[in-house]
Amino acid sequence: MGKVHDVLTEGYREFIACQHVFFVATAPSGTDGHVNLSPKGLDSLRVVDERTVVYLDYVGSGVETIAHLRDNGRITLMFCAFEGPPKIVRLHGRGEVLEPQDARFPGHRARFGETKPGAVRSIIAVHVERASDSCGFGVPLYRFEGDRAQLGDWAEKKGPEQLVGYQRKHNASSIDGLPGLDWARED
Repeated sequence: MGKVHDVLTEGYREFIACQHVFFVATAPSGTDGHVNLSPKGLDSLRVVDERTVVYLDYVGSGVETIAHLRDNGRITLMFCAFEGPPKIVRLHGRGEVLEPQDARFPGHRARFGETKPGAVRSIIAVHVERASDSCGFGVPLYRFEGDRAQLGDWAEKKGPEQLVGYQRKHNASSIDGLPGLDWARED
């Protein structure tokens, strides 16, 4: 039987720290629009305290999570044990987008090691309202071989100027037309 908490227990924190991948789900308000589900990796998440996690939001071809958070703030993170005992942990809460111009960005960015230049476009802060676990008996076993280097290499090869242009083109609004990165929409 799964357990439900209103904070991240020490057991949840330890479990989350051992996972190499997690999944992020968001949706726009209303009945229209696309639900988004994204895998995340690259050692990009940190537990700040018993109610807060932050993760690095890398440059991508879409900006759905950011747009949905700006629209309504709802977010769910899911962690699955692909190695060891079966377990799933879900964090439900309110998400907040911290772009590089946000005064809180540098403090949270310092929680992470170096990344390739330009790869991080924002930090997502999740204020946890509900943490729960379930058995994970149906999750297959996989072995972690390592992180992929392509994203950082791609951003580094593009260089700062082309990366800005890419984000202005692909990250200013979502596939449903919702606002994405603030700076990418500025003239």
